[in-house]
Amino acid sequence: MSNMTTYLAKVLEVPAERLSLCSMQYEIKKVQKGEILLQQGEICRNTYFVESGLLRMFSIDKNGKEHIIQFAPENWLIGDRSSLYFSEKSNYFIEAIEESEISVLPRDFFNKLLSEFPNSIEKNDLVLQKHVKSLQDRINSLLGETAEERYLKFIKMYPDLLLRVPQWMIASYLGITPESLSRVRKELARKNFITDK
Repeated sequence: MSNMTTYLAKVLEVPAERLSLCSMQYEIKKVQKGEILLQQGEICRNTYFVESGLLRMFSIDKNGKEHIIQFAPENWLIGDRSSLYFSEKSNYFIEAIEESEISVLPRDFFNKLLSEFPNSIEKNDLVLQKHVKSLQDRINSLLGETAEERYLKFIKMYPDLLLRVPQWMIASYLGITPESLSRVRKELARKNFITDK
C-alpha cells in the first residue's frame, strides 16, 4: 500500500473498498535529485504527494536570489495552488532535493474524490484550513520574529530535515543569510551548553 493510499484512508477517510479505484486516478513515479517538476512561468497541472524523498518549492527574484517557500518531505503534498486552480503562470519552481518517489495527482483529483465521497469534504476542508493557518503563521513569523525564533519553528515543523538539507537552503527558507543562520546555531548551542551545566 502506498503512502498516498494510507493518506486517503486515514486523513480523508475514503472507504477501504474504494481505495483501489482512487489509486487508478494518479500515477507513482520516480524523480532524480535536481529534477524540476514545475518551472517558473509554466501553469501548474499537478499536485505532488511525496512517497519518499524530498521536494522544495522556491522562487527566484529579479536579482537571481532564491526564496524557498516550502519543503515537502515524506507524506507531504506540494503544488502551486494559485497556478493550479486559477490557471495562472506559476511564480515558482518545484524541484527534487533528493531522489524521490512521488504520487502525481492531476488537477481535478480532489474535486473528483470529493464528489465521489462527500463524507471526505469536511476532512479535506480541515486539511485546507490547517494549510492556510500554516501559511499565515509563516508570514507573521517572517515579518515579526527573530531569526532564532524562526529557526526553532523550522526545527519543530521539519524535525528530520536538518541533516538532509544544506544550510543555505534552510537560511533561504528562514529569509536570512547563511552567515546569520550560522550565528543563530552557535548561539543556541552556547545556550544549551550553559543550560546542560
